Amino acid sequence: MSERINARLSQPLAEFVNRMVGETGLYETPSEYVRDLIRRDMERREAGLVQEAILAGYRDLATGRVFESEGNFKADMATLARKETNGW
Repeated sequence: MSERINARLSQPLAEFVNRMVGETGLYETPSEYVRDLIRRDMERREAGLVQEAILAGYRDLATGRVFESEGNFKADMATLARKETNGW
């Protein structure tokens, strides 16, 4: 299922989009260009979330907020909850 979105562009933006599409541009249509921009933004934002999660893990490691896994997800989550409740 797709949804139509309409947008007004200033003259400079419209001219830029026109240069990006057609025979001399990188895209066949303005819609293709906009979809690509949205996909790239989604990927960039998702990558930022992953990077933040990795940094959070490093911060936990640096402050000693770690424990040895029991190899059991439920048990590990219970240990984590207990440690967070007790302030580590």
